[in-house]
Amino acid sequence: MSVGHTSSQFALRDPDIRLMLRVRDGDDTAAFSELVERFQHRLVAVMHHLVGSADEAEDLAQEVFLRVYRTRQKYTPKAKFSTWLFTIANNLALNSLRDRQRRPVLPLEVRDSGPLGPRPAEALAPTRDEPPAHNLQQQELADVIRQALDGLNERQRMAIVLNKFEDMNYADIADVMELSTKAVKSLLSRARCKLREALQGYIYMDGDPPPETGDVEIE
Repeated sequence: MSVGHTSSQFALRDPDIRLMLRVRDGDDTAAFSELVERFQHRLVAVMHHLVGSADEAEDLAQEVFLRVYRTRQKYTPKAKFSTWLFTIANNLALNSLRDRQRRPVLPLEVRDSGPLGPRPAEALAPTRDEPPAHNLQQQELADVIRQALDGLNERQRMAIVLNKFEDMNYADIADVMELSTKAVKSLLSRARCKLREALQGYIYMDGDPPPETGDVEIE
């Protein structure tokens, strides 16, 4: 099957690929702007979950789109556009985390990290309809979830984020992370075990705990 025919087949199934092909073939700024609009918030959210800093997530997302545009003329669809985009994002996030390990950094404030959005402390701010105790409980849970994700290694965290926040299946995650499907299943299994252990005392804060033999599902 020719490359052109393959591209056409992918484009028929994926409207994002059709936009990217317009960017590649005609330097279509309107098409590129639409892609940015479609993926910007999702990409920033994923980056934030991975690197823990809202400002750094914004910078990394911008770099992803810059790389997409710079390499537009070489683009050949071999998977869904989102898979290709998050592959670039994965590589940039890993590079950023490894660079951070090689240099001293100031600790992140709680409000600038976490799985509940760019500003979890603000997202869980008190409201007129919620008692102070409830909001304190929610803030505590947000901190625990953040710490639980931080306790995963970088690959486990990436697999969990793509699975839970991008709703990717094993095959798509394998493509993004350049791993086998079996390796992804193993990563997710270990990550879920760690999250279950970290969150066991908090999952049932608003209700009765399960029997001792029960298991908390993080799927």
